[in-house]
Amino acid sequence: FKSLVPTLYLPPFLKEQLGYRTHARVSLPVLNPHTILNYGFDSYKLMPNHNDFKSILRELSFSEEKPSFYLVNVGETHYPYALADEPRDTWPTLSGVHGVFKHLDEAVSGGKPRRGIFKPSKMRELRERQVQAVRFLDGAIEELFDTVPKNTYITVTSDHGELFGEDGYFGHGPIQHPKVLEVPFVEGRIR
Repeated sequence: FKSLVPTLYLPPFLKEQLGYRTHARVSLPVLNPHTILNYGFDSYKLMPNHNDFKSILRELSFSEEKPSFYLVNVGETHYPYALADEPRDTWPTLSGVHGVFKHLDEAVSGGKPRRGIFKPSKMRELRERQVQAVRFLDGAIEELFDTVPKNTYITVTSDHGELFGEDGYFGHGPIQHPKVLEVPFVEGRIR
């Protein structure tokens, strides 16, 4: 722990102090290799599609000589909540980033920003899309368990929650809402 403290960042600690091979496979363009997150990995790759976890699984490889650490980022549960085989022209589209900027001028000019820009039926559709993406990932995580070697630790978590109409909001920012701060955390070991 003492040698981790100076940087407080796990990949270089695992690589330099413990001899791990460190890799990242990310789906969301916001995590591209030009970001600071790229630091400390032996390999870091932005996948061609932000919603193709199965392609990430095909890239995982494990050396018998050194332990491996993988940061795996999946995009299926992130807007537009689309699966790899779903045609792009069927994805929902929103103005601006999650529609956040649609009425920003009202907030800047002293007016109140509009809430509830979606009809309840649209909000239910968007939520159901995310639920379907989570169901898909449940099966894909089973495939992940079958891919990794024995004695592997896996942590599944998220960087934010998502709003689907709570208090009239959609998405995950730029607001502070309890639902945005609510994230899953599951940890387990493959024996």
